[in-house]
Amino acid sequence: MDYEILLQFFLAALWGGIVGAEREYRSKSAGFRTMIMISMGSCLFTLMSMHIGTPNSPDRIASNIVTGIGFLGAGVIFRGENRINGITTAATIWAVAAVGMSIGSGNYLAAAYASILILLVLALLPYIEHMIDRLNQSKVYTIKCSYSPAAAKSIEQVFQKHHLKHRLVNQLKEDSLLTSKWESNGLEKNHDQFIAEMMGDGRIVSFEY
Repeated sequence: MDYEILLQFFLAALWGGIVGAEREYRSKSAGFRTMIMISMGSCLFTLMSMHIGTPNSPDRIASNIVTGIGFLGAGVIFRGENRINGITTAATIWAVAAVGMSIGSGNYLAAAYASILILLVLALLPYIEHMIDRLNQSKVYTIKCSYSPAAAKSIEQVFQKHHLKHRLVNQLKEDSLLTSKWESNGLEKNHDQFIAEMMGDGRIVSFEY
């Protein structure tokens, strides 16, 4: 019995499972079992590539893992209302496949280092992202109010009052109502103050963000 192959599958399941557990904890679409399968599958394909491939091209099968994983990663990416979601999970799938390939080719130390770094990125960097987001938060506002020639200018003045960068995306006039869509960037607290003022403005018929 080839115990090294058994060890490789065990390591692939271990590292894939650890990363998958983090994704499962955050309720992501590709979680515990998915990451184990990706890591083990990549490991097996790499082993088969090395055994089946000719001496001059042992990477014939393994080289197609990246393409196959690309299709799998694309399946977890979807467009939300104001942003693209699932890109981090797709990138994690790609990285875990690389870990499985590394184990299958016998580079155990590289696989361990990569897995630890993947975990650190997934566990710690969201806090840094949140700090950055508080410094420069992007929002899209849809505001419906009573129409007047100065209605858009009045809204723009509120943006300026709260030191928010802004851009008018489009406007729609229906009878006596004006609906305008704005893209805005700025500090989180400035957005909060802007939202509070708009919510309390009696001229605003509806306010969405």
